[in-house]
Amino acid sequence: MEIGCAACGACGLESCSGCEEDKTIGTKQEIPTPDNRVVFTKEMKKTHTLLVPTMLPMHFNLFIEVFRKNGYKMELLENEGRRAVDCGVKYVHNDACYPSICVIGQFIDALQSGKYDTDHVALIYMQTGGGCRASNYVSLMRKALERAGFAHVPIVTINIAGLEKHPGFKVTVPMYRDLLNCCLYADLMMLLRNQCRVREVKKGQTDALCDHWVKKLSKEIWDGRMRYSRVKENMRKMAADFALIDRVPEQPVRVGIVGEIYVKYSPLGNNYLEEFLYREGAEAVVPGLLDFMYYCVHNNRLDYELYGMRSDSRLIWNIVCRYFEGKKDDFNAIVAERPEFYGFSSYAHLLDLARRHHCVGMGMKMGEGWLLTSEMLELCEMGVTSIVCCQPFGCLPNHIVGKGMMRPIKACYPDANIVAIDFDPGASRINQENRLKLMMSNARK
Repeated sequence: MEIGCAACGACGLESCSGCEEDKTIGTKQEIPTPDNRVVFTKEMKKTHTLLVPTMLPMHFNLFIEVFRKNGYKMELLENEGRRAVDCGVKYVHNDACYPSICVIGQFIDALQSGKYDTDHVALIYMQTGGGCRASNYVSLMRKALERAGFAHVPIVTINIAGLEKHPGFKVTVPMYRDLLNCCLYADLMMLLRNQCRVREVKKGQTDALCDHWVKKLSKEIWDGRMRYSRVKENMRKMAADFALIDRVPEQPVRVGIVGEIYVKYSPLGNNYLEEFLYREGAEAVVPGLLDFMYYCVHNNRLDYELYGMRSDSRLIWNIVCRYFEGKKDDFNAIVAERPEFYGFSSYAHLLDLARRHHCVGMGMKMGEGWLLTSEMLELCEMGVTSIVCCQPFGCLPNHIVGKGMMRPIKACYPDANIVAIDFDPGASRINQENRLKLMMSNARK
């Protein structure tokens, strides 16, 4: 029988010195649990709005429509900037990593804004079941909410590892399928946007086309038109529309962005890195979210191949991996139909890069693990030798598979121009931007 800490449930002990005594004060809507968390009930599905933290706006706007179609009330938070970060610093220990401070700060800042009835909202967060914030940040959120006076607000987690269950929230297999299709849409839109925006003749045309496609696809989600044949048809039409944007012929400096998933993608987490590169005339090259999803799935297969674990479920994970590989192959084929654009490699090639260059072992699965190293090798192979490695300050996995791999990658690609940028509440934005300018100056030379 597993016994969770009475205060946070984050350890296997009945209590620990690092956990405070639980002081959760509930409302009449709470259902107490052994670990003192507030459960999201079936009744709450009708009465509560789920607040979603920002990370990938285009992706999350489409994801939310899938949940809304299935009866959930959801809203993507738009409160960003220093105020949200400062709110996180106030309620989260400053030794916690930066993504947790940003996400928790954004949640509490929204609850304190007066915009929401806090008796009828819940927070939703994704967990992968891995180490670090992938499993443990929800306990930090609960402690922070208690300190801020919102202990009655439920926290719902999306995960496939069975970490937490809520009777009022369930993601079905058809919903996972629709979410995966939305990820394909948004990854393609992100890729096309980055390749068009910095070179567009008529400023604003690319962003306007993105808004058009987000609205169009959101409507199709509600209309139930999410068959895969329709998805591929839409992706081809999307590529054709972006190909019509007038662009200057000169190729700007291309800068790859890799790193810890939150600071890699979130404008709040990386100080609007893509916008900065755009203003400097550089083209951001960002691997898609689908690659990270495949990484999480493939790691279950690696558990069996390397350690003999998950023998009872290895067949299922093999099937799921092949499903993802087929989607990525279709994605690459659609991009290849348009010579104006370039895409990324297949998953088989991505896996082979780390093995072939002997940079990192495939058993390195903590944080972004072998994927981060493979993405840097993939970018260098594509000719994108200027790379920003985004990492929360003190993030051990990223310092190993990111900053720690810079030397062996440069041994394989001497022209590699990699800069590791730490993101932290106390980090100077000016210092970060100056280092990026120096990197781009070297790239232009």
